[in-house]
Amino acid sequence: MSQQQTLIENTITFVKATLANAEGGHDWFHIERVYNNAMHIAKGEPVDELVVALGALLHDIADSKFFNGDETVAPKMATEFLISQNCDSAVIEHVVQIIKNISFKGGNKAQEFTSPELDVVQDADRLDAIGAIGIARTFNYGGFKNRKLYDPEVKPQLDMTVDEYKKSTAPTINHFYEKLLLLKDRMNTKTGKKIAQKRHAYMEGFLEQFYLEWEGSK
Repeated sequence: MSQQQTLIENTITFVKATLANAEGGHDWFHIERVYNNAMHIAKGEPVDELVVALGALLHDIADSKFFNGDETVAPKMATEFLISQNCDSAVIEHVVQIIKNISFKGGNKAQEFTSPELDVVQDADRLDAIGAIGIARTFNYGGFKNRKLYDPEVKPQLDMTVDEYKKSTAPTINHFYEKLLLLKDRMNTKTGKKIAQKRHAYMEGFLEQFYLEWEGSK
């Protein structure tokens, strides 16, 4: 096994252990799907595949949603782990920048860092937020936070600040309009855009059926 393969295997072991008791939408299986998506997308992009692999594996090592909004925990954990693996400092810095800049955050905050590798990992993560898996994850998290499924009186908010987005307690259906349905047009790569089209259409069909059933008409 090469040094890079060993590093990736050790990272997988670390992430599985760290997220052993994580919420169902942000657990190891989410990481695994994002990793698989990222490696698939990377094949068609001019990227450093090691940075993509590590970025995908570590991108949610400590999601700020579960750490009182603290966005410093994940970069610190990833840095300490990669240093323990004698990882190249430039690779560590790049992975940390991916972790810091991957999140949607309401869509109204400009990224402070860009790279082809971040584009790939971000697309992979966003793909897991839409389609059938995205729907399942959204309602899983809504249940985790004890939120309403839907309330016709509570309208989606599309102009939230980062802080407002983090603190939102709106019904789960609102999240489709505040984030999920916006992601198709925010994909970075050709492969990501192609896959997103299909998953987006699936969500539209779901919402159409949801409202028909809500009204008791189908």
